[in-house]
Amino acid sequence: MKATIWHNPACGTSRKTLAILQETPGVEVTVVEYLKAPPVAAKLAQLYRAAGITPQQGLRLRGTDAAERGLPEADDAAVLAAMAAEPKLIERPLVETDKGARLCRPQDKVREIL
Repeated sequence: MKATIWHNPACGTSRKTLAILQETPGVEVTVVEYLKAPPVAAKLAQLYRAAGITPQQGLRLRGTDAAERGLPEADDAAVLAAMAAEPKLIERPLVETDKGARLCRPQDKVREIL
């Protein structure tokens, strides 16, 4: 099984999720450091649809100015454009496999798609 993780190595939850992926037999992991290589808005929209969440639910509030900018109440297009322009606004880690996608907070949510 192939898995892609949009990863921030400075995040403990992201590191723990990556460890679960690496320790699971048969999983071939692709790591994307999204702060260095941010996904485009269309990819984010697809990931959130696959995860069954809204872009607003995938918005990182802690340590960002998202709330001050009104992003939690903004429409999907505005949130996705902000995330694509400033990847620090993306909550992490996002994981995608053939079975779907998940925002893996807590990290054990990744098991739902393995």
